[in-house]
Amino acid sequence: MGYRGMVLRMDGTWRRIAAAVVIGFAGLPAGAQTLTDTLIAAYRTSGLLEQNRAVLRAADEDVAQAVAELRPVLAYVAETQWADTPVAGDTTSTELGLTASLLLYDFGASKLSIEAQKETVLATREALRGIEQQVLLRAVAAYLNVRRQNAFVGLQDNNVRVITEQLRAARDRFEVGEVTRTDVSIAEARLAAAQSAHAAAQGALAQSREEYKAVTGAYPGRLAAPPAAPATAASVEAARDVARSRHPSIRQAQHEVAATEIAVSAAQAALRPTLSATARALLDVDSGEDTESVTLSLSGPIYQGGQIASVIRQAQARRDAARGGLHTSVIGVEQDVGDAWADVAVSRATTEASEKQVRAARLALRGAQEELEVGSRTTLDVLDREQELLDAQTNLISAQIDLILAKFSLLSAMGLMTADHLDLGIATYDPAAYYNAVKNAPTVFVSPQGERLDRVLKSLGRE
Repeated sequence: MGYRGMVLRMDGTWRRIAAAVVIGFAGLPAGAQTLTDTLIAAYRTSGLLEQNRAVLRAADEDVAQAVAELRPVLAYVAETQWADTPVAGDTTSTELGLTASLLLYDFGASKLSIEAQKETVLATREALRGIEQQVLLRAVAAYLNVRRQNAFVGLQDNNVRVITEQLRAARDRFEVGEVTRTDVSIAEARLAAAQSAHAAAQGALAQSREEYKAVTGAYPGRLAAPPAAPATAASVEAARDVARSRHPSIRQAQHEVAATEIAVSAAQAALRPTLSATARALLDVDSGEDTESVTLSLSGPIYQGGQIASVIRQAQARRDAARGGLHTSVIGVEQDVGDAWADVAVSRATTEASEKQVRAARLALRGAQEELEVGSRTTLDVLDREQELLDAQTNLISAQIDLILAKFSLLSAMGLMTADHLDLGIATYDPAAYYNAVKNAPTVFVSPQGERLDRVLKSLGRE
């Protein structure tokens, strides 16, 4: 085989390698999984979301229990008593009774408790929204990393093929005395290194596929090119403004502050008296006599060893802690927005620089190949230029992936990485559905509203 033919074949193979960068981000045939498909799968299968939805439903029940405190309590009693007395001997008596009790007035303490629980529900909803952001951003990262590693495997596969052809050509030239054994050894060493890098890329791809399965519940198939990055904000200050009003961490902290402020008022209300009513009806089965009574009771604390004062101070401390938490949340979110904005800028600049690096490295390789043909370059020079081009193409792929991920991370930092904002086109979990079903403390175990909620859950693909 002539050396010119070897150079031409090398050029053709490296054109395929250069195309790998484009192929890595080009659209795939119809039926390929899109990023939206991945986000939907993550939303529907996330056990973490299911867990925190249950936590929210438990918080909803706290409102129902607080409402129940203002309602009548009806209880029954059936009692049989045996006694041995010196006068009457063995006696047995049986009584049946009903008792109804009602809190009439407690100076708003119970209503304050209801309002505090409502604020806790709202805070828990925001916590669920924060978990949703984490799940969806993790899905984006898993999707993009599979794309990244697939492209890396393609590059390394092409690299192995190129160096294999170079080694074959070097051996052919060695047989006819055009090169020394050193040239063959250099090509053999580079091939071994390329095979090692190829194996490492395959391992990284396998790991990224496992992460994808953990996030979505299934291994990825063919992945389509990611869509255009989402719109975020025109400036970092505009992004911070959105985050201050929309980020779930800040909104959760705001509701926690409101709940603790109400809790202080509720604790202070414990110093006031309570008015309640109790009605009883008893029937003595043995004698047939019945007794009815109605009792009004006004009670209030006089001295409890400092317990109430301690409870008030504790509520105030928790309020202060919640206020500090809100301040910390705002600072943290603002910092996250700034960091994410900087990541976008860095990724964009890195992408532009990597594109220039690929173009320059490709020209350098072509020149080295032509100079090798006329004897002014060595095999090692060509191999070095090939490695530089491979590194440049790898950097470009990473930069392109990092730029997309950085923009989604910025969206998350702004508090907008939710199924509703991304408009996934699916039925989403309604956090108010269960609350509306139980907020009035229904006495049935499963309400019609709850049955409707079950149907919504089933439509999400979960029992």
